[in-house]
Amino acid sequence: MKQSSSEQAAYVADGMPALDLGGRAYSFFEFWPSWLMYAPVAGLWLLLALRYRSLSLPLIANPEVPLSGMVGVPKSAILKLAGETAKQSILPWIVVEPGADFEPPQGAGEAYVAPADSPALRRERAEAAMAAAGLSFPVVGKPDIGCRGVGVKLLRDSAALESCLERYPPGGSLMLQRLSDWEAEAGVFYVRDPMTEQGKITSLTLKYTPYVVGDGVHTLAELVAADPRAGGLLHLYQERNAAWWREVIPVGSPFRLVFSASHCRGAVFRDGGHLISAELTRALDRIFDDIPGFYYGRLDIKFRDVDSLRAGRDLQIVEINGASSESIHIWDRRTGFVDAVNTLLQQYRTLFKLGNAHSKRGCKPPGLWPLFKAWRYELQLVKRYPAND
Repeated sequence: MKQSSSEQAAYVADGMPALDLGGRAYSFFEFWPSWLMYAPVAGLWLLLALRYRSLSLPLIANPEVPLSGMVGVPKSAILKLAGETAKQSILPWIVVEPGADFEPPQGAGEAYVAPADSPALRRERAEAAMAAAGLSFPVVGKPDIGCRGVGVKLLRDSAALESCLERYPPGGSLMLQRLSDWEAEAGVFYVRDPMTEQGKITSLTLKYTPYVVGDGVHTLAELVAADPRAGGLLHLYQERNAAWWREVIPVGSPFRLVFSASHCRGAVFRDGGHLISAELTRALDRIFDDIPGFYYGRLDIKFRDVDSLRAGRDLQIVEINGASSESIHIWDRRTGFVDAVNTLLQQYRTLFKLGNAHSKRGCKPPGLWPLFKAWRYELQLVKRYPAND
């Protein structure tokens, strides 16, 4: 960890560039409800549906992924497509099933834990599955079906795993994944024409988990309130840090406010487009050569440092998000509203274009009813997951 000498620079993880918090803390639209930001997308979707004579072409943009990964699709359904070459860059994972009366979704993982009679038995079976997969504590636990960082937890030991399993809803499968060697993280948006061998990185965003640094005098609540950005987002940090909220943080000690680097959970995003390189693109091309049927989405990548990221070395993929993923540089405070909306609109133009290309090659788009059912199912689960770290 390091801290810049600049008074306006925030404490950041090893490998990340300095984070300047001077100027405005966030853009005026940064925390708008998602439905409001996506209203123009809905209008474009209808126009493109008329043009292409299909409402659901985006649902075959990634033809090997159910609904192209739009909504209600297990994270593991995409990761399971990876061959041996691609797996080398993906952090090892398993899926366990803590709930009852649930049929595991097709392609949802490489190991399942059957429903058990008690949290302790569920934990024992989960640990046996972890051992069989070569996983050990700490691990990251997260919903196999979910988005925007919901339910993501750092599980440091057996007690934390048992508590997590006990609180999981029936029907909610839990992914357990090896904790990355690196804390530095980026969201990289990758698009590939099915007729070409090379893809394109259309967006790269640096994802900063927020910190405050103790002074031996002020409580965590006071440190957060004094922070130029975090002070305006107390509702995102107070509940998950309740045990420390009234405690004085020792002088010089960095305190990480969230674990999951999700924007809507309080992470800070900065446009890292200047780090896009031919070397990084070729590295992703090699990975996606070994993930059949995937042409569009965002990777959440852990990396050693910016030089390694730019060179495409030592990458550790946490997730591969499908058709509903965003080019998250739009949540950089410096991105203008018009540019953000245009980025979203361009994404959906691309989805229709890819879907049309696959349709011409014989892929049949599903109707919208399966999309609605998947959305409703995910919505029901998301409301019942435990709070994220």
